[in-house]
Amino acid sequence: MNPTPDDSFASLTPDFMLDALDAAGLRCDGRMLQLNSYENRVLQVHLDDGRIAVAKFYRPGRWTDAQILEEHAFALELAQAEVPVAPPWTLDSQSAALMLSGNPSTLAHMQGQRFAVAARQGGRAPELEDAEVLSWIGRLLARLHTIGARQAFTERVSWASAAPAIAARDWLLDHDILPPEIRGPWDEEARRCIDAITRAFDEFPDLSLLRLHGDCHPGNILWTPDRGPHFVDLDDAVNGPAVQDLWMLLSGDPLTAQQQLSAVLKGYEMVAEFDRRELRLIEPLRTVRMIHHSAWLAKRWGDPAFPQAFPWFGTPNYWNDQVSKLREQLEAMQPQAAISSAPPDEEPYEFWDA
Repeated sequence: MNPTPDDSFASLTPDFMLDALDAAGLRCDGRMLQLNSYENRVLQVHLDDGRIAVAKFYRPGRWTDAQILEEHAFALELAQAEVPVAPPWTLDSQSAALMLSGNPSTLAHMQGQRFAVAARQGGRAPELEDAEVLSWIGRLLARLHTIGARQAFTERVSWASAAPAIAARDWLLDHDILPPEIRGPWDEEARRCIDAITRAFDEFPDLSLLRLHGDCHPGNILWTPDRGPHFVDLDDAVNGPAVQDLWMLLSGDPLTAQQQLSAVLKGYEMVAEFDRRELRLIEPLRTVRMIHHSAWLAKRWGDPAFPQAFPWFGTPNYWNDQVSKLREQLEAMQPQAAISSAPPDEEPYEFWDA
């Protein structure tokens, strides 16, 4: 691959970020720590007043302001309902260095960069081998979904059809990303999978859609012994079926995945109803994510962080492996197939595009 250099974050020097936060009324004492995030640039900062905050600088061009603010509004609504999340702070709209739209806002602009700030949330990864932990996460997801069902997003994307996979496949082919000798076999399997995904969703004309976390893998859940789980990073919040927030918690062999699912649903159904027909959408949703992931990596390849983090991407071995995985997914999406486990991702990732 010959990526076009991506200078989206070229201006994000430490001095720039400190100046931006200062302009938003948040004076830092100089201590900064960059946190894991491929899609955005996220750092932990210590403020002069003793607070510790997390600042997120959004990748330019990915989301509109309206989409980001809709995510923020959802986080604030969840926090008001005492669902444990990290809502964004309202920033100083009076500063001349910021270009906010009038009233105090949770989103700030400075010289082409946009950012938001929230309190740091401590915790560690949840122990997904523990059925009680999974049940607690299930209860928390049900609470989030109860709030999410109040209304739909109007600005953010929906994840309830084959559309994201179709867009990803078309983009990869239009940009000649695949090696010529693998393009045909990969396209054939992708098209067959997309047909199967479409059939799966067509079986649910009455499918209920609600506002979701959208990227509910274990890396976006932090655990503390006294408070249990809490969610971080609603950056990928979407409209979709409830099961989208459940299946990424499953891992291991099929029996283990079934046991994990049982524990999550046990907790979930203590709080809210769950339409168990949605379980048949797990493999279609996994397949959509798989195809979309390939396009996401290709689109970001000009960002120097991506070749370093994903050196195996784009090689013939990678694409041959994708062909094999799509064939496996096609079999897994057959109506008689049992719910399988989630294949481990190389890294947790954020993957939605505008």
